[in-house]
Order: sequence, then structure tokens, then C-alpha cells
Amino acid sequence: MKTPPSFDLENLIAVSHAGPIAGVDEVGRGPLAGPVVAAAVILDPQNIPDGLADSKALTEKRREALAPIIRACAEVGVGEASVEEIDRLNILQASLLAMRRAVAALPTAPVACLVDGNQDPRLPCKTELVIKGDARSLSVAAASIIAKTVRDQQMRDLGEIHPDYGWASNKGYGSKAHMAALKRIGATAHHRRSFAPVAAAINARGIIAAE
Repeated sequence: MKTPPSFDLENLIAVSHAGPIAGVDEVGRGPLAGPVVAAAVILDPQNIPDGLADSKALTEKRREALAPIIRACAEVGVGEASVEEIDRLNILQASLLAMRRAVAALPTAPVACLVDGNQDPRLPCKTELVIKGDARSLSVAAASIIAKTVRDQQMRDLGEIHPDYGWASNKGYGSKAHMAALKRIGATAHHRRSFAPVAAAINARGIIAAE
């Protein structure tokens, strides 16, 4: 049985850095369509919601239930990088940009951030990179849930405009239905043109109008 995330890393940083500590995570590096979304969350150590975990380990129903609970008792910032920025900067740099925007959107500036992964987003505060941080830190786990639920809703909304790609279920990832629609219809303005399957679809079919 896996050990659930804890507040140990936050407590360790608090020994030398007094003040709010945020967890930071992003979602959406792999999809062929839609933005990359990041979240930063400052938890109240005295009021941490039960059941926080890596968003990938939770069902969609459980994530959707936890998101408003997190927002009600924690400080939350959300940032994203657009498809245009992903294509211009590359997906890694766009992800780091989304993280910086998420931290900047927090109501209170953190003294330190726990960032999921091994890439430094160059934040204006002490930064600790934590491999599999969403499975180790409660703050990062909360950020992963917020980022995932925000992006999932965006893709459901886009899926209503472009129902052929199955975005309500695949969230922009290259599922069988998504790939078939790309080949049959072509790409929308919400597709990442720098990603090979999308570039191939554009070369073959062109781009259809999109809102």
C-alpha cells in the first residue's frame, strides 16, 4: 500500500522559512490540444482537507468533490499557457510559465514553493523541486487536483464546440477517437501545431475554424 502524501516537506521548510509555503503542479503536457494549466496552493496547516492525493490516483468524481473543498479552506492560484505559447516556447517552457503565473495569482506571496518535478520554474522565492511531489506533499497534491479539475472543465467546454474529437472524455490526449477525428476532419485552432500528430493532420487536411 502506498504511503499517502504528508505535510512533512512543508514542516521541514518552515523551520528556516517562516511564512506561507505553496505546493505547485501542472497538468496537460501530453495532450494534443488545449492549454497547459498549473496551480499553486497554500494549505492551512490547521485545516487540511481529508483525502488529498495525487490527482492521477483519484477518480474524476473524487477530484471534482475535493476541488471546492480545497478552494474553501486554502489559498489558490491558477495559471496557464495557451496553445500559441506552447507552440512558440515548447511544452516544457510553457509549463514552467504556467507555474510562474499560478504562483503570481496567489492572494499571498509564498516564502517558498514545493514544485512537482525536476525542472526549476524560476520563481521569486525559495524553490524545492520534488520528484513525484504530488504523491509526497499535501500542498502539491492539492495543486494537482486544482490544476486537473480546471483543465478538465476547459476541455469539456471546448468539446461542446468541437464534439468530434471526444475531448469531454480524452481531455485532448491522443485517444483512438481523437486520432481518428484528426485524420478525418483535420485540426482546430485549439490543437498544438508543434506536436507531430497535429502537424501531420494540418499538412493533410488544413485547419478548421474554431472559437
